[in-house]
Amino acid sequence: MDLLYFVFPFFFLASLSSCSPHSLPINVWPKPTQVYWPEPIARTLSPSFYIAASHPKNRLLSAAVRRYKKLALTERHHPIVPPSLPTSSSPLSRLVVSIADSDAPLVHGVDECYSLSIGISGWANLTAATSWGAIRGLESFSQLTWASGPETLAAAGIFIADRPLFPHRGLLLDTSRNFYSLEDIFRTIRAMSYNKMNVLHWHITDSQSFPLILPSLPDLALKGSYGPQMRYSPDDVWRTVHYAMSYGVRVVPEIDAPGHTGSWAEAYPEIVTCANKFWMPVGKPALAAEPGTGQLNPLHPRTYDIIRGVYRDAAELFPEPFFHAGGDEVNAACWEDDPTIAAFMSGGGTHDQLLETFVNRTYPFIAGDLNRTVVYWEDVILGPKIKIPPSALPRETTILQTWNNGPNNTKLLAAAGFRVIVSSWDFYYLDCGHGGWVGNDSQYDTLASGGNGGSWCAPFKTWQRVYDYDITEGLTEREKNLVLGGEVAMWSEQVDGVVVDGVVWPRTSAMSEALWSGNRGTDGKKRYADATDRLNEWRQRMVTRGIAAEPLQPLWCTRNPGMCNLVE
Repeated sequence: MDLLYFVFPFFFLASLSSCSPHSLPINVWPKPTQVYWPEPIARTLSPSFYIAASHPKNRLLSAAVRRYKKLALTERHHPIVPPSLPTSSSPLSRLVVSIADSDAPLVHGVDECYSLSIGISGWANLTAATSWGAIRGLESFSQLTWASGPETLAAAGIFIADRPLFPHRGLLLDTSRNFYSLEDIFRTIRAMSYNKMNVLHWHITDSQSFPLILPSLPDLALKGSYGPQMRYSPDDVWRTVHYAMSYGVRVVPEIDAPGHTGSWAEAYPEIVTCANKFWMPVGKPALAAEPGTGQLNPLHPRTYDIIRGVYRDAAELFPEPFFHAGGDEVNAACWEDDPTIAAFMSGGGTHDQLLETFVNRTYPFIAGDLNRTVVYWEDVILGPKIKIPPSALPRETTILQTWNNGPNNTKLLAAAGFRVIVSSWDFYYLDCGHGGWVGNDSQYDTLASGGNGGSWCAPFKTWQRVYDYDITEGLTEREKNLVLGGEVAMWSEQVDGVVVDGVVWPRTSAMSEALWSGNRGTDGKKRYADATDRLNEWRQRMVTRGIAAEPLQPLWCTRNPGMCNLVE
């Protein structure tokens, strides 16, 4: 596909890389890797405008074409600072989409590059390696249109050559602690696609609830969910997976185990230790990282019959080759609460041996029988109290997701030869700084200045904090090549579908650009100052599209670019 990506002459691409990004009258988010617009001009979008694709039998591509044609003709976005451009006398009547491989499946590493040209006359052209690259290019085209009086205008004389820096650009959505309707999830998927993100990490179960109805083990959801209206049926999952695919988004399921499994005890209490107990017993170690206790018992023989059924059903529901098996925050005291495990420990057994037993009994089933690449949280080998040796995990079928200690743990995992997904809480946890949620917390009994408001991971992660994170900081070239990308995490203790848009967006947009084209300009300096005005405008367009993204600044700042900067 390199030939398609470099469809423009060499001298043209040299001009692209030297183009100044700061004075464009209208922008695309995330910023394309290369833009050339030497003499900005606009063209009227013809009322009969249509998009012609080279592969009309591709159902998903055809749906995207219809969607973006409608968006171009009806969105009529009014920029906060309207571009003042001369207008070509030649209306734009057609966008021609050409794709090299329209049958390429949506999997990790699929080619998403595209080239887009809109001349001052004639048709516009979009060339892509795959249908997924075409969807990214169609999104860029849609952002180059805006309303001016009764007309819709499009940028003209502009050329874009674009491709992502990282193949994995994701959002974790936790639907166990609080439930999200399908419309909430679908709206989130649309917003992800608008931002050229491609992975929805669906953290679908946890100790608080088990909302996923599994055909062979329905009692897990019937007894472990919040109720009949707060479950996901197999049909719901099918609709979600295919809806996401139509927007170029993969759905990676996470069935967290052996920790975070208290909800399993409603159906199978015999396989869960310390279930339904107060999480913070007086004078004893905590039984869980937060309220909602329970862990699978690695020594109970039925544990593996149940969990293999869970994995089998989940793999049939989710065709995605990546399968997230959790593995985080395993609690020693919870295991020791079980008499069988207590006897094992008294006989010289260790917590590490318990976890290794569990992994050895479950990993081969996921990777072998189900033919999945297994994703674990970093805790399995970096846990502060319980872990297994790195040698227990085959590098070729394992990916580790880091969430602690920022770049340090990323380096530890990559140096050990593992592929890595970065979700460092100090940069990418969207729930941080929202305040404490456990009841009768005595730290609020006295007035005091400062503090973290009860949030373990305070302060709030601003969009600037998200944007400025370099996820390969301090890595060698070999180690950098093992970093697949990153995910922001929307843990949902205090979030549900009512408020999720404003909590997630536009902060997640900041990550989408950093992982698509980077957070630095051609001069090597961080470009968050330039990004402020562009992100304000992009937030406005997202709101127009039905995404209730929170504002970043007073509207006055957006209408007066640069006037709210700290330094003139």
